[in-house]
Amino acid sequence: MKKFMIFYMADPAAFETMMQNSTPETRKKGMEAWMHWMTAHKGSIVDGGAPLGKTRRVDAKGAKDVKNGIGGYSVVQADSHDAAAKMFSKDHPHLQMLGAWVEIVEIMPMPGM
Repeated sequence: MKKFMIFYMADPAAFETMMQNSTPETRKKGMEAWMHWMTAHKGSIVDGGAPLGKTRRVDAKGAKDVKNGIGGYSVVQADSHDAAAKMFSKDHPHLQMLGAWVEIVEIMPMPGM
């Protein structure tokens, strides 16, 4: 089986607005939906992942804070990219957020390892 890194993406401003407007009830309902999805796919989940915080970019000129649309990650296993994508149907909890999407990146084996 191949492994895939899943990035839960959204416009940073839309995500911030959603978090500011959420209530304890909507957060609880959202977590229940995530737990249901994770249970339904437990055989394919390598690492359930977590939300991600601020980003610090480092290059040859130094380090600085930047914004990106990555809100969290997971690692799943599947036979193919298409099989991995099927785990993320239109009713996936992350895709219920306006303007959200998922990026699926194959984790390639290290040569010689």
